[in-house]
Amino acid sequence: MSTTTPEHDERVAKLTFASVYPHYVSKVEKKGRTVAELHQVIEWLTGYDEIKLQELIDTKVTFKIFFENATLNPNAHLIKGVICGYRIEDIETQLTREARYLDKLVDELAKGRKMEKILRAT
Repeated sequence: MSTTTPEHDERVAKLTFASVYPHYVSKVEKKGRTVAELHQVIEWLTGYDEIKLQELIDTKVTFKIFFENATLNPNAHLIKGVICGYRIEDIETQLTREARYLDKLVDELAKGRKMEKILRAT
């Protein structure tokens, strides 16, 4: 089972959502997707609407706080694949796995996947 190191997990926990968010925006916009679509994906995964998201960005919460307070979508476990060199379903640390869920969804959005596929519509 390929898993992350404690040091890696600690780095993820301490990252602020505000520091990563602009990269998500530029990544999806470069590929012709919109911030509205990005927000839809984030809200699907976390339950955070646009107002709450802005509040989390303004208060510079860490990923640890970001995911502790999120209401994770019950279908999030359907997000599978490799991101940043790790197979998501093999990541043992919950926080790191959840952060990689978000990375994977942003990736899929940027790659032009259909929204219903990204949002794991059944």
